[in-house]
Amino acid sequence: MKKTGTTYTILVINPGSTSTKLALFRNNAEKKTATFSHGAGELKRFDTVSLQTNFRLGLIRSFVRASGVTSLSAIAARGGLLRPIRGGIYTVNAAMLSDLKTGRYGSHASNFGALCAAPLAKEYRCPAYIADPVVVDEMDAVAKFSGIPAIRRRSLFHALNHKSAAWEIAQRIGKKYEACNFIVAHLGGGISVGAHCRGRVVDVNNALDGDGPFSPERAGSVPAGDLLRLYARSKVSLETFYKKIAGRGGLTAYCGTSDLPAIMRKIGKGDKKSKLIVEAMIYRISKEIAMHGATLRGKVDAIILTGGMAYNRRIVRGITERVSFLAPVHVVPGEREMESLALAVLRVLNHQEKALSY
Repeated sequence: MKKTGTTYTILVINPGSTSTKLALFRNNAEKKTATFSHGAGELKRFDTVSLQTNFRLGLIRSFVRASGVTSLSAIAARGGLLRPIRGGIYTVNAAMLSDLKTGRYGSHASNFGALCAAPLAKEYRCPAYIADPVVVDEMDAVAKFSGIPAIRRRSLFHALNHKSAAWEIAQRIGKKYEACNFIVAHLGGGISVGAHCRGRVVDVNNALDGDGPFSPERAGSVPAGDLLRLYARSKVSLETFYKKIAGRGGLTAYCGTSDLPAIMRKIGKGDKKSKLIVEAMIYRISKEIAMHGATLRGKVDAIILTGGMAYNRRIVRGITERVSFLAPVHVVPGEREMESLALAVLRVLNHQEKALSY
């Protein structure tokens, strides 16, 4: 049952490779925020994970002190590279910290979220959590077959924003997330489109380097034979060629930039080529969404568009015109990382969702 009338103070920690983003929330309202940028090579001087953790901890402590906050209800940290887990909010514990510190499942700046949250939680005598990291894997077994036994389709997507937007729309339509069927499309530098079936993302494209629509920076699905032949002709290293798929694919490859507002300005001035390319991206996104009508057997409560590109009216309108026959289209624009982390932990504090153990 939801607890009411209580004010919670939540510290949000979101470490990246070139920044440490911090925010303080009072319930669902952001009260103070700061971004500490790390210049090229600044973090390389720290030889160990512990040294970098201590450096970031110093920044976080300074931020909290400057805010005047003397007590915290909880800490919400960005999740790092862990073993595949189901979606949800996880209490930071010893097993999690061990895997993140040793880089057992990969090294990434996001690993420092929980590593920084743990000592702060002791200092402020409050719980620390992560929520819906990128390693969330709830895919059905049938969805993991690729057609080649040595290659399994992987669940790599914008889990945090997917789940947060889905929870928001569930509340908006007066239902529980676990009782809904949604198709959620995160539209950013990478695009992930997932089928949410009663609280589980049962199928989703690999937004990093695998399948799906092309995006501002990624190529998405391409004909496999043609891709292999192009690589053979290119005579470059695999690492260099990979950038054609992730980083320099999609709009970047076609238009020379991933700057969507700049591309839209060209379209406004009558650039027909740019217009056709954006329409092609809208077409591919719409196809991916419509495909999940079959995944969910035609039972779709809503289609949700989120991410940075969901601010763009042309893109939202174009997708809506193609897919609204499946279900009503809702728009929850923005990346929403800080807000999503705070709202996830708030659900635990309000007894709307139970924290899980890693």
